[in-house]
Amino acid sequence: MWSLSSEKEVIGKTVVRVFSTPMAGAGGGTQGAADVAALVQEVEDSIEPLSCDHNLAWWNVNTEATEENERQRAETALAYSNRLADAEQFEAIVRARESGANGPIGRRLDLLHDLMLPHQVPASLRERIVELETSVEGRFTRHRGVVRGDEVDDIEIKRILRESDDVAERREAWEASKTVGAAVADDVRELARLRNESARALGHRDWYALSIAVSELDETKLFETLAACDKATAKPFARWKATLDRRLAERFGCETTELRPWHYADPFFQETPPDGAVDLDPLFRERDIVELGKQTFAGIGIDVEDTLARSDLFPRAEKCQHAFCMDVDRAGDIRVLMNVTDNHDSMDTLLHELGHAVYSLGFDGALPWLLRDTHLITTEASALLFGSLAGQRDWLVQVLGLDSAEAAALADKLRATRAAELFVFTRWVLVMTGFERELYANPDADLDDVWWKLVSRHQLVTPPDGRRAPDWAAKIHVALAPVYYHTYLYGSIVALQLQDALRREAGGIVGTPAAGRILEERLYAPGLAERWDRLVMQATGSPLSVDSLAREVSASH
Repeated sequence: MWSLSSEKEVIGKTVVRVFSTPMAGAGGGTQGAADVAALVQEVEDSIEPLSCDHNLAWWNVNTEATEENERQRAETALAYSNRLADAEQFEAIVRARESGANGPIGRRLDLLHDLMLPHQVPASLRERIVELETSVEGRFTRHRGVVRGDEVDDIEIKRILRESDDVAERREAWEASKTVGAAVADDVRELARLRNESARALGHRDWYALSIAVSELDETKLFETLAACDKATAKPFARWKATLDRRLAERFGCETTELRPWHYADPFFQETPPDGAVDLDPLFRERDIVELGKQTFAGIGIDVEDTLARSDLFPRAEKCQHAFCMDVDRAGDIRVLMNVTDNHDSMDTLLHELGHAVYSLGFDGALPWLLRDTHLITTEASALLFGSLAGQRDWLVQVLGLDSAEAAALADKLRATRAAELFVFTRWVLVMTGFERELYANPDADLDDVWWKLVSRHQLVTPPDGRRAPDWAAKIHVALAPVYYHTYLYGSIVALQLQDALRREAGGIVGTPAAGRILEERLYAPGLAERWDRLVMQATGSPLSVDSLAREVSASH
């Protein structure tokens, strides 16, 4: 069992005094510049091993939810937080930023400031947050719903919702998917209160505002973009869903007004159901999903063999039921956690997670550790770009081996399905972003009511009659990836712009090494050396724009 070394425990818990006197030459003197560079390097060097230790512990607890692994996760999280909380180093960074440092050193100072700022709160508060996060994470990993007396995992619940015509079974499966929410809801509210306490101690309105501020986004512009996405998708989504609802009502022998959440094909209606799209699942039965993933990236000149070899890809008990990619050390140890099965969703998810992985594989090796990282928006753009390939004609023919004539016959339906995927997911993101803003505005509000009002408004789903349950808490992101969901929508938009650029400059993506080179050179290699918005301009030739989303969803009618 991996554990912290005693040396690293000391580093994590001891204050290292760095530049406790004002730095000379503020504004450009040679000695001042050297001092700033030394400060940045020393802080980075102290953070790097603790970050790696924390990542490994986090990986371990998600692959096996034992008490020992949960303890290690909490210990390493605290050691890492303690280092980032070093008030003296943080003050030195603030002074260095005020000295007018620019270029690569200025960029690293900005990133260190934003990384350390949320930790500049009392140790007791940080410890309580870590303790609760660890506890909630363990419960998510271990939890299984019950359907007809048997414990079932998320894969089985989604299978029932996609395939079963038994409405009673569907309802039981949907309700089983929400039981984890009741198990963690009180602690999720408490996490929101504690995070707010931290944010307000640092002069921010709440945790939502702080999170946006330290991720190089502007909250006003964010919600202007979300409003534009709402406007672009509302009408086409309503038309598409009306058609879907008629099909579902016919399938289940009821009126459209009687449809409830369990009539849709996943627990949160965040994915396009087979009834409203091309059902590609039969094409993936008994296919080697992992091998198809390797072939996809080999076709653009990127080798993912080593990443897959160190990954944990198949379902089992005591393992996280979700999917993620982790760059453990920013030096090549990149891993994917998944629960692979032989369907389209699993193929999409594997390509998505490998889209994160190849971003980290593509960093310029000369970058300092701090810059060998991804911005949340651009890494999601890479992931969503590749995940979408599993439903595109070129990939189905060249990688999956679908007959060209069959693929040609599906072409129009595939385009319409892609449009539906975009507006279904956009409407879901609007629910999540709206809910989290309300959660941090008032963690003690009637969140059950807030949740279902947002679902009704954005997804046009009728709540279960008389439902009073913390269904919102069943979404793991609310507890453990707070204020993150908007990055998926921004990433979707950037992915569309990348797709356009690659078609224009490389002739496509699938089987096109030139596309891989463009991504590596323009998007991946710079790491965090550039802000996300500049990377988008560099990689796509235009700033982020909702126009690309509006154009794509118009394909639905």
